[in-house]
Amino acid sequence: MKRYLILEDGTTFAGQAFGDLTKEVSGEVVFNTGMTGYQEAITDPSYTNQLITFTYPLIGNYGIDQNRSQSLKATCTAVIVHQLAEQSFHYTSQESLDNFLKTQQIPGISGIDTRALTKHLRQHGTMAGILSKQAHVTNFAKAAQQTLTEKEPAYQTQYYSTNLAKHHVVLIDFGVKQAIIDNLLAHECSVDVVPYASDFTTIANLNPDGILLSNGPANPTDYADSLPLIQQLQTHYPLAGICLGHQLFALANGATTYQLSYGHRGLNHPVKNLITGKTIMTSQNHGYAVAADSLATTPLQVTQVEGNDGSVEGLKHETLPAISVQYHPEANPGPSDGNSFFNQFNQLMTEGVLQHA
Repeated sequence: MKRYLILEDGTTFAGQAFGDLTKEVSGEVVFNTGMTGYQEAITDPSYTNQLITFTYPLIGNYGIDQNRSQSLKATCTAVIVHQLAEQSFHYTSQESLDNFLKTQQIPGISGIDTRALTKHLRQHGTMAGILSKQAHVTNFAKAAQQTLTEKEPAYQTQYYSTNLAKHHVVLIDFGVKQAIIDNLLAHECSVDVVPYASDFTTIANLNPDGILLSNGPANPTDYADSLPLIQQLQTHYPLAGICLGHQLFALANGATTYQLSYGHRGLNHPVKNLITGKTIMTSQNHGYAVAADSLATTPLQVTQVEGNDGSVEGLKHETLPAISVQYHPEANPGPSDGNSFFNQFNQLMTEGVLQHA
């Protein structure tokens, strides 16, 4: 079955449909440069309302293992590949990518020149696109109109515990990846996951040793209502932020953010630590960044920068026990170089507990 990807500037790519064969969808077309990790990306809430282009030419070759999923269901809008593997070969594979997308009601397109598509997005910037059965769309603006999926998680509180717990973390959920929770547990933390609309009293009643602001989708300025809560939390508890949480931490302290031309989405982004001078390789997935020139009048200091474009990758508060990173220290997929972030967060909580003992 033919399927067409139509970008807002009129550029059209024709390919073959896979996954859900009935849906026509629209959203932001982005690209991911990872050679592996397609399942983790497809189930990463940060990709909500986005059509993911995988630049690696063959996708689906090791199938789907439900244990690798980063949320309970696929969260992207569509999947774009050059070649879809017809068979999967891996001892943990439980089903094919095609079948997984069918059951998740996510459409896909294969057989297009993803290299050309990626070069087009790099040259002209991330743009809206429509995945359609029709080669021509008469009213692109109407067809591409996309209302952001309801961001509020449909639960009250979720608790994760470990017998080795030394600290108790309240994780503010803007669209958290399961791997972040898993890493907190591995670093001897019990975790209460709460919706981002929770109030200060609800969080305080959980008696946390620290607060973690999670990753998540969309423009950080869409979460303006959460900034007063972050401002209050950082004055009472050690606080850390990851990806969107990093951006919200910056906004809460007076900085601004901006949209990158085509985002950072891949597994090999170098990040330099300005304090140690060490460079690590990181996993990243974001379309917005903190504006470095907006930090001069804030109490925040830049601790890490991106090696390719110099964008802000790490922050710390000058007087409060609060830190953040733009990259994904939990990886999944990707390199584990940034995993020490969880050790730093633990150290902040240890010092905080001692100060308030």
